[in-house]
Amino acid sequence: MVLNGKMGVLGSMKRKLVLCAQMLFAAAVISGSAVFGQELKTVKLPAPQMKGGKPLMQALKERKTVREFSNKKIPVQVLSNLLWAAGGINRSDGKKTAPSAMNRQEIEIYAALPDGLYLYDAKQNSLKLLFADDIRALTGSQPFVKDAPLNLIYVADISKLGNTPEEDMYIYLGADTGFISQNVYLFCASEDLATVARGYVDKPALEKKMNLNKNQKVILAQSVGYPEK
Repeated sequence: MVLNGKMGVLGSMKRKLVLCAQMLFAAAVISGSAVFGQELKTVKLPAPQMKGGKPLMQALKERKTVREFSNKKIPVQVLSNLLWAAGGINRSDGKKTAPSAMNRQEIEIYAALPDGLYLYDAKQNSLKLLFADDIRALTGSQPFVKDAPLNLIYVADISKLGNTPEEDMYIYLGADTGFISQNVYLFCASEDLATVARGYVDKPALEKKMNLNKNQKVILAQSVGYPEK
């Protein structure tokens, strides 16, 4: 009888512990937090401003590469405008400011900022924090890269191109990334920002740090900030 009583108590305690664990897990899921309490932040950006800036011909005239940046932060409104110009949605059918082969939209835009690495979500006009490490120095080999307030990383999701022949795939990836990069160049010229597109990147090291999967490849990086005066 005593043994049965002990077994009954132990069984009751076990059921309570299991129930407690289930409740904690459910609470974590509902709150959007990981089980260990680390919550991933999503930053809702202000709506991009569609007016202002310099005329197109003037922006083309002033478009240039700059490799020296001040430590001035980019205001969130300017960041929103910049990301929309780079690859935001500009039509009700979901198509973007930059074209892509067969509208596959295979190039994703990541933003390396001092407080972490973010993924731009054009549909939600938001930035999703992936992790809170400053990886700016890993986005290029030139010394100025670590000091630029923003480093954009253009990542191709090759799986979105389906059965595209390999010789065509790399043409599409290069062209589609170039469209985005040129949009950034023109926006920066219009807003008196400094920028430089960069291919000199240790891509395997960066891809590993970014936790990319086998279908995701870093194509290009681009530094953005205010020019050093």
